[in-house]
Amino acid sequence: MDVRTWAAIAGGNIGESFCIEIEGGGRAFLKHYRGGAPGIALAEARELAWLAEARAIRVASVLAVGNDWLSLDWIDSQPPAPDYNKLLGHELAALHSAGASGFGWSQDNSIGRLPQINTQLDSWASFYSDRRIAPLKQRAEDLGLLTRALAGRLDELIDAIPQLAHVSEPAARLHGDLWNGNILADENGAPCLLDPTVYGGHREIDLAMMKLFGGFDASVWSAYEEALPLEPGAEARVPLYQVYPLLVHVCLFGKSYLAPLSEALDAVMR
Repeated sequence: MDVRTWAAIAGGNIGESFCIEIEGGGRAFLKHYRGGAPGIALAEARELAWLAEARAIRVASVLAVGNDWLSLDWIDSQPPAPDYNKLLGHELAALHSAGASGFGWSQDNSIGRLPQINTQLDSWASFYSDRRIAPLKQRAEDLGLLTRALAGRLDELIDAIPQLAHVSEPAARLHGDLWNGNILADENGAPCLLDPTVYGGHREIDLAMMKLFGGFDASVWSAYEEALPLEPGAEARVPLYQVYPLLVHVCLFGKSYLAPLSEALDAVMR
């Protein structure tokens, strides 16, 4: 792929982003990582391919990849189509329904600059406790970000997760970092996924992440439930599954996220 021109664009907190013009015509999106684990771009290419295998929702396509850079098709984002919310709900349900081989994934990856352990476990509750909450709780303690009281409450949560997160569903195919900045409307106003941090897990954690920072219309949830109804108690479990992304934000951005983390724990453990 021969590049004719490039221009820096905003986006990302662990790398630089560019719009590049290709010899012969056309544009592409180029992401160059400033740091992170070796092979992070190669890992992201695999993650995008794994989501695309489901043929459920558009996923940004990889054009070329190196050890620390990734080139994707250029998506000329347009305003959402009239049926965007219904499409998003139905297509996310189809993605989750595509499933995974178990709770975890074939390799570890990262969420932001933080490592994410994906070694598979037999149960979702064990995976959420041992691979998600416990490692980040320890990291936040090591960074001096947690009070003794809040660390104790997280220990109580870890002990309670086998009961709180006990579900009968098999592993879903998860995006893993599904906030509104990682979904855009493509050239046709249809949903397209970006920047995943994939694994097999319970589908409710993707939906809880979407609800954490907002930006989605209520009709997305009704469309999702129309296509793939949630298990009883799903609404009560939303704060349980928001604890993980809030811990991520504590570790990445500091103590300003302790208050929402404490509020989520209040809602879970009341």
